[in-house]
Amino acid sequence: MLPRTDYSEVSDQQVVVYAQQGREDAYRELITRYERPVFSLIFRMVRDKETAEDLAQETFIKVLNNIDRYLPEFKFSSWLFKIANNITIDFLRRRQIDTISIEGAPDAVTAESKRATAIALASGGESPLQELESKELGEQIERAIGKLRPEYRACILLRHVEDYSYDEIAEIVKLPLGTVKTYIHRARAELREHLAAVK
Repeated sequence: MLPRTDYSEVSDQQVVVYAQQGREDAYRELITRYERPVFSLIFRMVRDKETAEDLAQETFIKVLNNIDRYLPEFKFSSWLFKIANNITIDFLRRRQIDTISIEGAPDAVTAESKRATAIALASGGESPLQELESKELGEQIERAIGKLRPEYRACILLRHVEDYSYDEIAEIVKLPLGTVKTYIHRARAELREHLAAVK
């Protein structure tokens, strides 16, 4: 049995190489690094804590089963989020639950997460509600995000919450760059409409 590696200074790509060699501690390290952001992204898309947990677990199972297909020259997190996004979009299309309310899962997105969402989406003058308190704005944005169609929701979250570039988002969601820009533009417009309606 191989001795456990201290992964604190090890890049994602190298951890994946260890995982590809069959090291269970390397795979556990990848889960430790990404379970929270993966769950957060999925939850904001499906609006249900238990469903998000199930889909996150399915994501990591698929990552394990396909770890040999990952190419280290690419960003691991983009590859991981692509899998998470595909699984989540497939689920939403099957269930047609595009607008499930955030109510009923109050602990799944913490106040800190809502505040971070508000700050992310309000930066750069792109939100019309900068004058609201961060907590209140975060709650309103979370509800508004839940009303977006799944493809818009994925793009806006990857851009403004996960801070991916347009090119990276296009790779994750497997859409042309122009389509991604259009989705994000339309998502922002819809968010402004939803948020203006509750003012």
